[in-house]
Amino acid sequence: MFGVIIIFFSTLFDELAISIAKTKLNQKQISIYSVGVIGSLTATLFFIAINLIKWEFNFSLASLPTFGARVLIEIILTYVALKAVALADRSTFGFIRVVTMPLLLIVDFLSGYKISGRQFIGIGLIIFSLLIIFFCQGLKKSGAWLSLLTAVLAVATIALYKYDITHYNSVAAEQTVIYLILLAFLIGMAFFKAKENPFVFLKQKIYFFQTLISAIPSFLNSYAYVFAPASIILSAYRSSAVFWSVVSGQVYFKEENLLIKVLCLVLLVRGIILLAI
Repeated sequence: MFGVIIIFFSTLFDELAISIAKTKLNQKQISIYSVGVIGSLTATLFFIAINLIKWEFNFSLASLPTFGARVLIEIILTYVALKAVALADRSTFGFIRVVTMPLLLIVDFLSGYKISGRQFIGIGLIIFSLLIIFFCQGLKKSGAWLSLLTAVLAVATIALYKYDITHYNSVAAEQTVIYLILLAFLIGMAFFKAKENPFVFLKQKIYFFQTLISAIPSFLNSYAYVFAPASIILSAYRSSAVFWSVVSGQVYFKEENLLIKVLCLVLLVRGIILLAI
C-alpha cells in the first residue's frame, strides 16, 4: 500500500512539471527543446550521481547494436512526446499513452510468454474505454496521433531497455548514457534550431521549480518498487497518471466532457489492474 501511495504522489509531481511545460509552450515563451532540457536535466544528474556514489557503471560493447537502436528510437520518441505535450490536451495524452501496457503484453505473448484470460479481458477493457471516449468526443483529436505514436515507440524502447539490462549493461550505465545523449540532442536543438539558450530559463523561478520537481518522480519511482511488486507499481503508475491528467485538464486547462472521462477512467483503471494481476 505504501508503494502505491508513493506512486500516486510521484505522478502528481510529474503532472505538475508537464502542466508547467504545456502552459509555457502554449504561451510560446519557450521551445519544446528547452522544455526537454529543463525536464531531463535533473534526471541526468540523478543517474550520474548514482554512478559516482555506487559505481555501478557496467557497459558492454556487445550491447551496441541494441543500444544503438534504442538511442535512435529514444531520440524520435523524445521529439514526438514533446510535440504531443504541446499540442494534445492533458487528458488526451494521459489516456492514450496507456496503450503501451497492452502492447507490451502482446509483445511478451509473441515472445513466448503466456497471457491469462484475465489479462486478455484487461486489454479489452482498455481498448473499449478508449473507443468510448473517442466516439463520444471525450478527447480532442489535436495531438492524439502524436500521443499514440509515443505509446507505440515506448514499447520498442522498453523492450530494448529490458534486453540490454538483462544481457549486457547495468541499469545505471544504460540510463546514464541514454540521458546524456538525449540531453546533448536537446541542448543542440535548442541552441541551433530554436536559437535559444535553455539554461537561461533556469534563472526564472517557474522553470527552476519545474526542473526541481521533475527530479522527484525519478527518486520516488525508484523506491516505490521496494514496497510492492513491479506489476502493482506499474498498474498504480499508469492509473494515477491518467487520474492526474484528467484533474489538471479539468481544473487548470478547462477541458470538457468530464463525466465521459471519469467513466472511461474507471474502465481503464479496471483494465490496468487486470493486466497487472
